[in-house]
Amino acid sequence: MQKNIQYKVTGFTALLLVALVSTNQVQAAERTGKQVVDEVCASCHTTGIDGAPKIGDRAEWSKRASKGLSNLTQNAITGVRNMPAHGGQAKLSDVEMSRAVAYMVSDGHAADTNKAYASPQTRTGQEIVQARCQDCHAEGKGGSPKLGDIEAWKPRLSKGVDPLVKSAINGHNAMPARGGMADLSDAEMKSAVTYMVNQIAAPKK
Repeated sequence: MQKNIQYKVTGFTALLLVALVSTNQVQAAERTGKQVVDEVCASCHTTGIDGAPKIGDRAEWSKRASKGLSNLTQNAITGVRNMPAHGGQAKLSDVEMSRAVAYMVSDGHAADTNKAYASPQTRTGQEIVQARCQDCHAEGKGGSPKLGDIEAWKPRLSKGVDPLVKSAINGHNAMPARGGMADLSDAEMKSAVTYMVNQIAAPKK
């Protein structure tokens, strides 16, 4: 978490510091574990297609959950074997994914949590931006805020980083959900957005 940033931009210091110091996770969407399962997961987990554990098969779910729900949820977020990342629905938050996994493992008895899920992060913000985000943000394609352009980022940061992260997860205008990389976790999305915001304060070379 960055608390001290040195740069010379009059009138923008407080806004940027508030945005970068924010540690709140992206707010979980309102969908329950049951809703996510009914809308997304059931298409495979009801029939057991492609080896997916069937809903209600406690033996199969117990075997998979034996290494911990966090590992099981991480697989659901990043994709595993024939299951696509985020169940093929990139807009699903990591909390929603954790709710759905808990619902299936418990055969519908788990209570939904509002606690932020500890999203997996294997890639840095810089790596993600260089691999994907800069394709548009380097030049400002499609109306995207250009890296380092204070005036373009300023109105977008009026409520902090978290709304920007949520927008990036859900997709906005020409930008697809999660920038088109469905296996990015919420934590990785936040890291990428924060890295881009930091470019406003980066010294010019």
